[in-house]
Amino acid sequence: MTLQSDRAGQADETGPAGRRGQREPVTQHAPVGGVARIAALVRDADPGAGWAVGGADGPDAVVEAVDPATAPDVGGLVGVLAVWPVIGVLVDAGELALHTPLTAYGAGDGLPAGTTAHHLLTHGSGVSPALFGLAERLCGRPLAGFAADRIWGPLGMTRTGFTADGTLCAPAADLGRFLSHLLAPAGGPVSPAWTAQSLRIRTGELLPARGLLWHPAAHGSWSHGEGPVLWISPRGQRWAALLPTIPSAPLRTAFREAAFT
Repeated sequence: MTLQSDRAGQADETGPAGRRGQREPVTQHAPVGGVARIAALVRDADPGAGWAVGGADGPDAVVEAVDPATAPDVGGLVGVLAVWPVIGVLVDAGELALHTPLTAYGAGDGLPAGTTAHHLLTHGSGVSPALFGLAERLCGRPLAGFAADRIWGPLGMTRTGFTADGTLCAPAADLGRFLSHLLAPAGGPVSPAWTAQSLRIRTGELLPARGLLWHPAAHGSWSHGEGPVLWISPRGQRWAALLPTIPSAPLRTAFREAAFT
């Protein structure tokens, strides 16, 4: 199964719901009722949103944002799309140990003594400048270029990248490529070992529980983001991505429920 072109499968200009610019899934391999339910939910709540759902073999459905020529701003996902996979490459290569103080790598200025990459990966919902800087220091080059060459390029995420002003942009189809890869058993730039390490509770009995930049969510899934948001469930072999035009907690919850139940 392969993802279609970002422009493929667009509905007629008026669309089945009679709204200009509406799109239906460009691929559809899940039970028709499930995809139709998700499509109706998003169409009613946020007609301009992009979204995708699928599994290890690829997407069941992909709907791009209203303007297919412009990849949406996914700056809220920079941690999991750029920093997290690059940190994984460094850990797999033995160039970074998660529990070694950052000072051993010449990083961590201004942070409490003994701060480690593990602390930064399990703290808060965003990516700290220290973690971003650590990744660039160990890569020996800007993170944008390293991620493009080592992560996005090999996965065919050709429309994912940073703009001139530093904003990360990506279409729903590229997010599907990324998430499908994370469920694949082997091969590719993000190792199954790194994914497995990250998608488990790393904070002991402390609350809120966290993995490595991923947070446990309902139905055995893990999530990242509160505007644009990704979910992945290794147990269920499912993933989902939502790119709303306006962040909405009710839409996030309803979309997740429809995607994983």
